[in-house]
Parts: sequence; structure tokens; C-alpha cells
Amino acid sequence: MADHRTLANAIRALSMDAVQQANSGHPGAPMGMADIAETLWNDFLRHNPANPSWPDRDRFVLSNGHGSMLLYSLLHLSGYDLELAELKNFRQLHSKTPGHPEYGYAPGVETTTGPLGQGIANAVGMAIAERTLAAQFNKPDIELVNHHSYVFLGDGCLMEGISHEACSLAGTLGLGKLIAVYDDNGISIDGDVAGWFADDTPKRFEAYGWHVIPVVDGHDRAAIKAAIEAAQAETAKPTLICCQTVIGYGSPNKGGKESSHGAPLGDDEITLARTQLGWNHPPFEIPGEVYEGWDAKQSGAAAEDDWSGRLDAYREKYPAECAEFERRMAGELPADFAAAADSYIEELAAAGEKLASRKASQNTLNAFGPKLPELIGGSADLAGSNLTIWSGSKDIKTTPEGNYVYFGVREFGMAAIINGMVLHGGFKPYGATFLMFSEYARNALRMAALMKIPAIHVFTHDSIGLGEDGPTHQPVEQAATLRLMPNMDVWRACDAVESAVSWKAALQRKDGPSSLLFSRQGLAHQPRTAQQISDIEKGGYILLDSDNPQAILIATGSEVGLAVEAHGQLAAEGISSRVVSMPSTDVFDRQPQSYRDSVLPESLSARVIIEAGVSGGWYKYAGTRSAMICLDTFGESGPADQVFEHFGFNVANVVANVKKIL
Repeated sequence: MADHRTLANAIRALSMDAVQQANSGHPGAPMGMADIAETLWNDFLRHNPANPSWPDRDRFVLSNGHGSMLLYSLLHLSGYDLELAELKNFRQLHSKTPGHPEYGYAPGVETTTGPLGQGIANAVGMAIAERTLAAQFNKPDIELVNHHSYVFLGDGCLMEGISHEACSLAGTLGLGKLIAVYDDNGISIDGDVAGWFADDTPKRFEAYGWHVIPVVDGHDRAAIKAAIEAAQAETAKPTLICCQTVIGYGSPNKGGKESSHGAPLGDDEITLARTQLGWNHPPFEIPGEVYEGWDAKQSGAAAEDDWSGRLDAYREKYPAECAEFERRMAGELPADFAAAADSYIEELAAAGEKLASRKASQNTLNAFGPKLPELIGGSADLAGSNLTIWSGSKDIKTTPEGNYVYFGVREFGMAAIINGMVLHGGFKPYGATFLMFSEYARNALRMAALMKIPAIHVFTHDSIGLGEDGPTHQPVEQAATLRLMPNMDVWRACDAVESAVSWKAALQRKDGPSSLLFSRQGLAHQPRTAQQISDIEKGGYILLDSDNPQAILIATGSEVGLAVEAHGQLAAEGISSRVVSMPSTDVFDRQPQSYRDSVLPESLSARVIIEAGVSGGWYKYAGTRSAMICLDTFGESGPADQVFEHFGFNVANVVANVKKIL
């Protein structure tokens, strides 16, 4: 069988060849980290190529995702269903080997990475999920959940601010099964990082409360192995292993230089590198003894079989807990959840209470939470404002089997950590902040949408209705830009009933994230028939109607109540109208054309759209005679009612606009 350096050189060769064939890519990181990867994957990583979704596998995240050929080489060589033809098709349209690792393309890719720093944050989420799931299900005699989360990261990941947010929290929580390997090669796109990244990284992570193993030779297998063993032995703290490597290792003229970072080495340099590495094989040719040295199918099957035996014993001794574990890992909600949710929604409709939708959200959590042991979440230091703590919330720091995370002021880190928790499985995670601060979290929200994973984001203080905090805190364009994000469902509820329906929809969704937008100010209850309550789930519906309406008032959130008042005033003046509540344009747009036409018929072209936000996204619902009562400017500081009045969100202005277009 091939020696370990030869096994590592297979990664280098495949990475050089694939990048060269694609005429684009990043060969430097895979070549530099090959020895570390070979040691980790062949001596430590518990995984089964035949079953990439085995629940108790170790998770591996390549945070420096531009080095994707490292991961693709590892998956191919160790026996995953990723054929050599796919590596030859690197970076080509519809291949399983896109330029950055993308979740759902190649088996074994745990998360989409590329935007630097998010992979380490995802891994923090995975480690939180592992520890919490273990506390909830493990028994003194049977350990059902026990695995590590490994992550590779580079200088760029550590420069990104999200690495601070996530790693600071990881240290505070003492995530002992999180092991990060830092590729300390001193090179980024612009060259030697000494000119712009002079941090003392070991001291930084020690300050976070991490176990730090500094100055490890990333090309010395014995040193790498000893470091990983030491990391596994430290169970009270996450570990950072600082591996000093040569970017583009093996390339005689480009090794150690930025020229190997993000461009093909060139045929001549690859020939020289083959000679220097002692790799005497044509492009994409891997000898049988190398495949034999990498093959993890037998060891992976044995590891999973061992776990399956424990699962069988667990099932026999703890049948109810086992059924619950399997349900949760399958991503299925309890069988009685939908009926229970509907019953609660009916109760809300009968009660008719006026309250802020953020409070309605908390009430919904109190109603749904006891039915959902998989529910876990928290707030970015705004629990008292977002109202995300419910009666059954327990802090995971003090109660390991708990379900609440105090994320601190870390909006971006929170969103990416939630993504990791979703990807790990077994939980329905949510995070919360003010809608304005969705801006801080934006790229992690986009990554959830890109991966089509059901992360849930609670955004309160959803408009100028938050009042005195002023325009720095008043969202104007945020709802619109979230709606522009493919696969993101945005809900803006007008009362307690719509709030509960939006939570139900987000919890039931499997194919993408949801953003739930809630108000600070109280919102009046809107009476509905049973059919109207059912239609809320369609994203838009007729809330009030008239015989032969002359105009349609389309509104969301707090502005629905305004539309209802204007409807009454118009009727008093002999003008008939229809009020359409549109809590989710995304969901409404997915309805059959026939339903959409029934709500917004083409013949009813006189329409007034009312939302305390930018108008841009609403023009697709405008008729040939339309008016927009929106906010195409920033807000003002002042009491909420005065701010709304100042910007024309009042009955008189709505009525005047209807008359104008008629």
C-alpha cells in the first residue's frame, strides 16, 4: 500500500490537474493542506462513504471553500459516489464539483462554503447541535450521539469578522468536540498577509477560551497526528490547531507564493511539480494502491454498524426516545403538530385580542413549543425586545439539554450558526434580532436560501412603527430586499392570527428559510371566516370585500388595520373596495394563477398599495391605475403614531389616493 506522503500527493495531483483542466480555481490551499487532510481523514474522521447522512458521523467543513478541490479529492479517493469524471468536470455547468463546495451537489459536502468565515460558524452550529442532542438523548448505558465537528480554515476566514462572533461564542459555550485546523500559510490573494494581518492568532483564541495548539508543522504527519490527539483529549474547550504550511506545496516556482492561490499552475509548472513530488503518473491517473490506501468504505461501514448496534439496543430499552430521535433526525414534525397548531389558531381567532405581533409570536412559541422538542433558538442580545424566550426555554450553557441560546450581539454569527444547526439535523432552529439588523446577517441568510434549508429568522421592530429610536433602527428597504432573495419566504403578519400562521408555515417548511417580521406596536385583531383563516397560508387573501368593488387596497403587517379603516370610510362615502392582506408575497406568488386572479383580478385595476417600506417590490401587483402609499425615504425619530402620520399613513391619505385613481 502507498505511504502517507504518496496518499497526500494524490490530493495535490488531482487538485493541480482539475484546476488546470478547468482553467480556473485555487490549487494552492489543497496542495498546502494535503498532509493535514490525509492525516485527519485516514486516522481520525469517522464517516461512511456509503451513507453520507449517517447521523453519528463526524462533520467535516472546509471553511476556506475556494480550496474545493481538496474536499472533492477527499470524497473521491475515500469512496464517496463522486466519480473521477466529476473531478475532470470541475467548475463546469451542472457538474457535482462546482467552484465552491455546494450543499446538495456532491455527497459528503456538509455545507456550502466560499464566503469566508461562514464555514467555521456553521461548524460552531454543528457542534452546538451535537452537544445538545447528546444531552437530550444519551443514556448512562448507551451513547447514541458522540461525534466531532472538524473545520479547516485559512487567514481569510480569520480576517472576516464573523469568525470572531462565532469563535467567541464557541469558547464561551466550551464546545469541546469542535476542532478547527488553521492553515497558517501567510498568503492571501494580495500576497504576504503580514502587511494586513499581523494578529497573534493563538493569543486571540486563548482569549476566547479555546485550547490552542500553536506552531504545528503542517507537513509533518507525526506532529499533525499528535495535535489532533491532543485536541480530542480536551473535552471542555474547542481546539484551534495552528498548522504552518506552504501554499502550493510541491510547486517549485509558485509554492509559497500568491501565484498559486487562485490560478492554474500551468502545464510546465505542473510537470515540474510532479517531478518534485515524485508523482510519476499522467493527469487524473490514480494507482490502485493509492485508492486502496484511501478507501474508507470498509472502516466506515464498520463504524456505522457499531453505532447501528447501539441504536438497536437503544430502541429495545428506550423505544419512545428512539422513535423521537429517528423522527427528529428525519426532519419530520410530530404527527399531531398541524392539528394542534390549527386548534391554537382557531382559539386566537375567537379571542380577538389586540397586541403587538412580536408578543403574538411569543404567545405562539408558548403554544407550539411544548409540542416541538426539536425547537431551539435565541436572540442576538434582544430577548426582551424580540420576545423569543418562551415558558419552556432553557439556556444551553447552564442546562446542556436545553433549547435556548444567548447569542449575544452577533447577528451574522447567529444566522450562520443556525445554518449549521439545521444542517446537522435533529433541530428546528430560530434566531432573532431587529429587522434593521438583518443587514448584519444578510450573507448567512442568503446562504440558507442558496442551500434551501429551513432556518427560521424572527425580525421584530419591523417598520417606522418602532418610533423614537429613529431611522438608524427603522427598517425601510429590508422587507423588500429579503423578498428579493430567491427561496426566502418573508412573512409580515397583521395580527395574532397571521403571526401564528406564519410560525406554522415556517416550521412546516422543508425547502428554504423563512423570515418572520413582527411589530413593536399593538395591532388590532381582524375578524375572519374559517375559509379566510385557511387562506392565510396562501400568502395573500381577501380580508374584506364589497359587492362590485371599485378599488383594491393591498396591505401587509400594521398597515392592514389602516386599510380596513379606510375601507369603512370609503364605504361611508359610497365607494366600494376590497382589502387584500398580503402577509407573504413569496408564498402568494407560488399559488395557482386561478387563485391569484381571484384575489387580484385584472379587471380590478384600481389599486392602492400600503406598506411602511419602499415601493419597489410592489409594482408587480399594481394595476393600470395604482397608487403607492409607501416609504421611499428613511424614517424619522418620534412617537410611532406621529411618525406614521408624518409619512401619510392615515385614513384620509388612503381615501384621497383611492379617489384620485378613480
